[in-house]
Amino acid sequence: MTNTSADPAALGDLMHAAFRGLRKRWMLQLAPFDLTPHQFRALNVVARAGEIAPGGKGEGGVKAEPGLETEPGLRLKELAERLRIAPRSATEVVDQLAAKGLVERAAHPTDRRATLLSLTDEGAQLRKQVLADRKREADEFFSVLEPADRAELGRILGELVPERG
Repeated sequence: MTNTSADPAALGDLMHAAFRGLRKRWMLQLAPFDLTPHQFRALNVVARAGEIAPGGKGEGGVKAEPGLETEPGLRLKELAERLRIAPRSATEVVDQLAAKGLVERAAHPTDRRATLLSLTDEGAQLRKQVLADRKREADEFFSVLEPADRAELGRILGELVPERG
């Protein structure tokens, strides 16, 4: 194992280099699926919103955001907020996904100004394939680390990204 410096600038450089390698693999992995990372992130957010059960609980029993437990889809505004992008950018990504037949828009049942997004069957199937492929790619990328080192890396990165915890 390489002895890394505790110098924050050096750690930042190492993190950026590791991230660039992972991001390049991610882009190459998505290419055969005709998706960009932005498109897949949006597809995944729409899918997760659709997985929220009627009782207001989502994946892992996590409490849903207010209003999501009763809506049969995700508002474009909510997608933009979750992706931390401008609504106009979210619209462009949704247009691209809709053109590929992966998401669909539907009128909100009670708010005629709103449109709800949901995955098509094709979108759900493609997401499932990409997630399986992503797991395989991540296993390969992190295979240079021992299991204990992977666990420690996960713990450390979790400390640096508190909103995921």
